[in-house]
Amino acid sequence: MLASSFIHPIDLSKVRLQLYATLNPGKPRPSSLGILKEMVRTEGVSSIYAGLSASLMRQAVYGTARIGLHRSIAVVAGTPFDVALVRMQADSMKAKENRRGYKNVFDAISRVVKEEGFGKLYSGLLPNVLRGVSVNVGMMACYDQAKEMVAQYITKEDLTTGKAPSMENQLIASLIAGFTAASFSLPFDLLKSRLQDGSKYKGVVDAARKVITEEGVLAFWTGFGAYYMRTAPHAMIVLLTQEPITRAYRHSFHL
Repeated sequence: MLASSFIHPIDLSKVRLQLYATLNPGKPRPSSLGILKEMVRTEGVSSIYAGLSASLMRQAVYGTARIGLHRSIAVVAGTPFDVALVRMQADSMKAKENRRGYKNVFDAISRVVKEEGFGKLYSGLLPNVLRGVSVNVGMMACYDQAKEMVAQYITKEDLTTGKAPSMENQLIASLIAGFTAASFSLPFDLLKSRLQDGSKYKGVVDAARKVITEEGVLAFWTGFGAYYMRTAPHAMIVLLTQEPITRAYRHSFHL
């Protein structure tokens, strides 16, 4: 919960960057820092915590569900709160007559059901699931290779003897793995945000096609800096925790 509160402004700037082209067509896209500075200047410091109640509820539901259920099921459980979060974070970007003005996460969810139907709570579900899968693929697929490269070119270690890599090696390798995880998953995260905001797209394929034709392929990586700042700590925690467990398992079974 504390971590979610701490990174909330970063997440907010990422979502706003992802939606910027749909709400401000033709205008140059600002930086993440530029978005936050302008919000503080015009709306006050509290504005960069818009949607925090939805963020905390999403983390509580997703984190709890992930303990006893498959990750994909946990994503399904958390998606309605994701919808509320994206909409609350982006609301003040819109013209006043188009703002939804949700009071909190529960008001957002109840109004979505009442005004748009229950199914709207699961907008962006498919890219949300694919985002989780691609984070794991991007993180796990390159971590071992990253350790070998770091050992060869930076820390000058010999890992062929089975010796555990140094903490410096693991930290750098996990940052690299976080980079690939962010690179693999950000396109799905962008599609998720676009669909959950309830804008002009009919579905995932339509959203992807319009992003490519109207904004170009590189638009899928909009907000990469802010997204990486969220993804890298997650990758570091997962991989640094996994490292001693994996070594202990291999040692126990002589693998």
